[in-house]
Amino acid sequence: MAERRMFAKSIVLSDAFLDMPLSSRCLYFTLSMLADDDGFVNSPKSIMRQCGASQDDMSVLLQKKFVLPFDSGVIVIRHWRINNYLRSDRYTETKCLDEKEQLVVDKTGAYEFGIPGGIPGGIPSINNNITLSNTTLIDKPIDKKNVDNTNDKYYVEIIDYLNLKTGSNYRYSTKSIKEYINGRLREGYTVDDFKTVIDKKCLEWEGTDQEQYLRPSTLFAPKHFAEYLNQPVKKAKKSGFGFADIDWSTI
Repeated sequence: MAERRMFAKSIVLSDAFLDMPLSSRCLYFTLSMLADDDGFVNSPKSIMRQCGASQDDMSVLLQKKFVLPFDSGVIVIRHWRINNYLRSDRYTETKCLDEKEQLVVDKTGAYEFGIPGGIPGGIPSINNNITLSNTTLIDKPIDKKNVDNTNDKYYVEIIDYLNLKTGSNYRYSTKSIKEYINGRLREGYTVDDFKTVIDKKCLEWEGTDQEQYLRPSTLFAPKHFAEYLNQPVKKAKKSGFGFADIDWSTI
């Protein structure tokens, strides 16, 4: 197993990472240093005890999706392949093969839960091109102009969902909206995180004076996104039955 571990500035200097408590960040660095060459940790509880971390620290990492959990108790560093590149003569494949088969690698290089056999053999590399046709991304042609090529499917799915939920007609080619969405994607957030934020704020703001803020510049801004994602579900205070009375968790 390789001795050295690396950390990408795009991950550890992101707002999503720096917004976490210092103790959670320290736990992330410790887990990353002790992970195997595929980013798996098979004894996270033991490591937590050794470094004095609490379950709350781990819960933050799980909630923010900086680590992914498995039923076996194993965890994996989600952005491992973005952080690390190992030479083939120093790489030793993980022994957590059952867990590895449950993952795919998205276009940014991050691990995601996917189909069995989703990760090919070979050393971790941010340049690996993994086919995503079997993941949860939408499978439709992208014919909108000026959509960012790196996150095109993510971007279109998010805009379509926002327009559906708010009755808006935001365009795919709007530069400012692309910057908000791609910025959060680069920080490690997922399409489901965007949908969660949209659902929560629609439920809270629809039919109120705050409804005007159901827009990308507010919902997806770096200073708001993590707060909205982690807040409890709130319903708008208004009379009658309407959009805000729908329980989106059942849809």
